Amino acid sequence: MGGHHGEPYTVPHPSIYKVENVPQLLQVKEALARQGLNDPWLRNEAWRYEKKAFGTHRSRLTTFMFRGLGVGFCAFLATIAVEYALGVGKGQGGHGHGHGSEHGHEDKKHH
Repeated sequence: MGGHHGEPYTVPHPSIYKVENVPQLLQVKEALARQGLNDPWLRNEAWRYEKKAFGTHRSRLTTFMFRGLGVGFCAFLATIAVEYALGVGKGQGGHGHGHGSEHGHEDKKHH
C-alpha cells in the first residue's frame, strides 16, 4: 500500500540542546551550583526554549487564544447571511412579542 519514502520526521541530535544556550536554564543551573547541587536532567528542558521551532511564550499564548477566530467569524457572517436570506426573525414585531405573548395587555372593554 503506502510507499515508504523515508521517515515523515527527523529527530534532532541531542547535542544541539545545551543549557548554556538558554538563559533561563543557565540561571537555574547557577542557582543550583551556589547550593552545591547539580541537575543532570536540566538539558532535557532546553528544547522547550527553541524559539525557531516552538516560538515564544507570547506567540504560543496568542496562537492558543485566537486559533479559530477567523473561521468562527466567517461562520458568524454566514449565519447572518443565511438568516437574512431566509427572512428568519422578520415580522415578529420586535422586542420578542410574537405568537401569543400578549401578557398584561388585555382589552378592558370586554369586562
